[in-house]
Amino acid sequence: MLNQAVLCRSPSQLSRKLRSFSVLNRPTPNYDGHVPLTTIERTVLGAGAGIAALLNIRRHDLVATVGETTATPYFIYRLRDAMLSNPMGRRILRNRPRITSKTMSLEHLRSLPPESVGRTYATWLDREGVTPDTRSQVRYIDDEECAYVMQRYRECHDFYHALTGLPVFAEGEVALKAFEFANTLLPMTGLSLAAIAKLKPAERERIWSVYLPWAFRNGMNAKEIINVYWEEELEKSVDVLRTELGIEKPPDLRDTRRALRQQEKGVTKNAT
Repeated sequence: MLNQAVLCRSPSQLSRKLRSFSVLNRPTPNYDGHVPLTTIERTVLGAGAGIAALLNIRRHDLVATVGETTATPYFIYRLRDAMLSNPMGRRILRNRPRITSKTMSLEHLRSLPPESVGRTYATWLDREGVTPDTRSQVRYIDDEECAYVMQRYRECHDFYHALTGLPVFAEGEVALKAFEFANTLLPMTGLSLAAIAKLKPAERERIWSVYLPWAFRNGMNAKEIINVYWEEELEKSVDVLRTELGIEKPPDLRDTRRALRQQEKGVTKNAT
């Protein structure tokens, strides 16, 4: 039987549907929360959100808006097709699991062995002070199935953090976005690299010399991470999963920064 996911509308089909689309003649939303946009509206919204996000990189809602407005018409379909071409990706599209604190018990994950994927994920969430419930709902992608693909990518983001050990502060986010860009080709992940300009000189030097080379090498060589069925990998060893995906863990950014601070304190103390 043909997988229902294959029936996703193509960009040309959507174009025909939206041919008479105008500000005064909007089509019916394709799913809960969907906001149909004209091409001009999408461009203006994406540009405005992008500028605002650069000024305040902690505005995840703005980053999400940039992600959605720049993913169509090509890039989100490429990612959807990568899932359709993979048996596990097709299962994810068929089952459409969601990653929230309601669907994934953090208490259970904390009880798993320390080296497991689930425990590593829960430990990372606790250390960084975040939860699975912080991801915005997709609104600006017209195709309902492709909107789920973007939602899945968004909700899996913290698993990518846990897998690589990269923290949520700016330097870690830039490194992870570079990895995601090389692996997914979503434009927003590449555009996020503009935040390098706002880093301190020492941070920029580390990004250019250590983390960007790691990110592009691993992102390009690793399997498509959108096809990982995280809900079924929770008890697996995180090192085994990294090996299966072809991902090397980068140098621990928190340890590096801590060592440098201690070194600076020692230099200051000796100088006095």
